Amino acid sequence: MSNHVNITSETGRLETVIIHTPGREVENMTPESAKRALYSDILNLDVAIKEYEQFKGVLNKVAKTYEVKDLLQNILFDESVKSGLLDEIYKEEKLGEQHRFLYSLNTEELTRQLLEGVLVHKNNLTNFLSKERYSLPPLHNFFFTRDAAMAIHDRVLIGEMANKVRNRESLIMKAIFRNHPDVKSETIAPLECMTCMDDVTIEGGDVLVASENILLIGIGARTTTQGVDYILSRMKERKVSRHIVIQELPDMPESFIHLDMTFTFLDNNQCMVYEPLILKPNKYQTVRISIEDGEVTQIRNEINIIDCLRKLGMDMNPILCGGKNDQWIQEREQWHSGANFFAFAPGKVIGYERNVYTMEAMNKNGYEIIRAKDVINGKIDPFDYNKCVVTIGGSELARGGGGARCMTMPVRRKSID
Repeated sequence: MSNHVNITSETGRLETVIIHTPGREVENMTPESAKRALYSDILNLDVAIKEYEQFKGVLNKVAKTYEVKDLLQNILFDESVKSGLLDEIYKEEKLGEQHRFLYSLNTEELTRQLLEGVLVHKNNLTNFLSKERYSLPPLHNFFFTRDAAMAIHDRVLIGEMANKVRNRESLIMKAIFRNHPDVKSETIAPLECMTCMDDVTIEGGDVLVASENILLIGIGARTTTQGVDYILSRMKERKVSRHIVIQELPDMPESFIHLDMTFTFLDNNQCMVYEPLILKPNKYQTVRISIEDGEVTQIRNEINIIDCLRKLGMDMNPILCGGKNDQWIQEREQWHSGANFFAFAPGKVIGYERNVYTMEAMNKNGYEIIRAKDVINGKIDPFDYNKCVVTIGGSELARGGGGARCMTMPVRRKSID
């Protein structure tokens, strides 16, 4: 198998990335179904797409960009892949015979319905009286492509989602990575683990590849301790030597959904942090797990992520989400993904322009603030700067509960010396 995957850092020069432009699945939501879809509010799709086009336009300038929709449609031309994926979806979502028609759809229409949802067929009394609009719900969250699959070194770990409404995302990403020639890779899928308990959950927003030998993993509402133990078991099988730094996260508020909502890497020696959780004393533990040849040699508490990384040879200068003067401002900007940046090269990142105090803190730390549209139209080349933040609109996208890192699934980065 050719090695399409190489992720050994969070900041190495981006070469290949998978994204999913939000479509009708985002609009196929009511206030009543929003909570079940893991949203606190419904989004205006027209505005969200305009903001997303800025994000996508910047990525197209700096890397090879693939769309989930295109990758999925391409693999569904293979009848065995198509039937295999549908068989898994049938089993996972407990579909009945009324859904057999999916097997006969052409690839374009099947792709659309797998993403946007399958309407209830009003062909019997139960369905006629049903208050549900969809028998196979839309994938409202799929534009946050980070969670359903995560590249770690030369393999792809398929997400085991905390909320079953998102499991189809994982099945689709698994099918893509196992079958599409452009990204075909070895995959590890907890959902195929026959001995794993139901409490094994792992989502990509909680997994950060700090370096060749250091992983950061958040545990909380979306990733469990059992999920981390699953990763340890796979490392034992492969006799891996590595350090895993664990950060406990609050279950509430929902803006603490993943570690990358409180901590992201910006450069080889800089990171963005939400100070109250990451740096100030609190009840949420930081734990280091040391592994040698697959065996856990030590588990110990650490003061915080920054102190732990320094002990492991990574000196990181933290920049504070919302600035350093006012915790109220820090809370507001963290809520709108102010700590969630995506690096496309060392010191070159994408983030929401709305978080003005965070941007001010970045600027004070040497980051030039540049607008996405100036990068897209060629007026500005981000690689002309030593360090920069490319800002995108975030009035609507941020209300979905994630930022630039959430909306990317990097496949290849250049290694950092």
